[in-house]
Amino acid sequence: MIIPWQSLEPDTLQRLVEQFVLMEGTDYGEQESTLADKVETVLTQLRQGVAVIVYSELHESVNIVPADRFDSSWTEHP
Repeated sequence: MIIPWQSLEPDTLQRLVEQFVLMEGTDYGEQESTLADKVETVLTQLRQGVAVIVYSELHESVNIVPADRFDSSWTEHP
C-alpha cells in the first residue's frame, strides 16, 4: 500500500527518510554527500513523485521505492 508522504507528520517523515538513507548504503559518486543532503534528495524525490513510501502488511515494514518500479495495482497476499 502506498502511503502519501503528505499524510505523515513532518517529524515522522523526516525520521523515516533519515532511517532509509542510513540503511540503504547507496554510493553517491565521487563526492561524498552529507546525511542532510541525502535526506533532502529523497524528500525531493517524494515531493516530485519519483519515489513513493510503501507499507507492507505482510512484512510489517515501510520502505521508500522508485515510483516507476512500484506497480500500483499490486496487492499483497497473506
